Amino acid sequence: MILFLAGTSDARELALTIKAAGYPLLATVVTENAARELKEHGLDVHTGRLDQEEFGTFIEKHKITAVVDASHPFAEEASKNAMAGAKSKGVLYIRYERDTQSYHDNNLLLADTYEEAADQAARIGGVVMLTTGSKTLQTFTEKLLDLPDTTLIARMLPRKDNMEKCEELGLKQKNIVAIQGPFSRDFNKALFQQFNVTVMVTKESGKQGAVDEKVEAALEMGIQVVMIKRPKITYENRYSNFEEIVNHISREWRGVLA
Repeated sequence: MILFLAGTSDARELALTIKAAGYPLLATVVTENAARELKEHGLDVHTGRLDQEEFGTFIEKHKITAVVDASHPFAEEASKNAMAGAKSKGVLYIRYERDTQSYHDNNLLLADTYEEAADQAARIGGVVMLTTGSKTLQTFTEKLLDLPDTTLIARMLPRKDNMEKCEELGLKQKNIVAIQGPFSRDFNKALFQQFNVTVMVTKESGKQGAVDEKVEAALEMGIQVVMIKRPKITYENRYSNFEEIVNHISREWRGVLA
């Protein structure tokens, strides 16, 4: 059995590719909505976060012989826990990592951390559109909400917990864009224009995460872009190609084909 960490828009396609190759697979996701989408495509799913110890227990319980980590590039703890859990039980670990993209523009600034990105956005000021999700929203509200001549717009998934978090942090309802992508370049431009955005904050999530559409849209409009770089993690057996992952599984597979 393969334990599959699903956390990106392209993870489902990879999971289905592995299953189609004849390998039994159990996916794990964080939210019920993500679980529902995978189940609709015939995948077996476990819902809920797993820490390092829980990964080890899960591997034993479900007789896992390989872990394929297709979690989000910024799900740092999930990847570290999965690697440690696989190592502790002596099972194969494979990482699917989206290709990175390079941009060269004077209006693009790179940041190593969310805190650094918030500081850069604060120095620029104006209308700051945050497209990095709700998990680190507080980092930005603490630095930006009370700044003069600065408005923080948060674009995030239309989930109840996200809206509750915005309310708790003091983000006004009119400054919340609750919507689910991916979005085209034209859509991003229209949204930036609607709010008169001067700064857009994003993460280096990769082309499959539709980052290029919003970055290129912003740069074409002369909007400053603050991009948070991916966490620096040394992965074992890292690939950005589905075929290479299936080939690696076939070389080291321990278990009975479904």
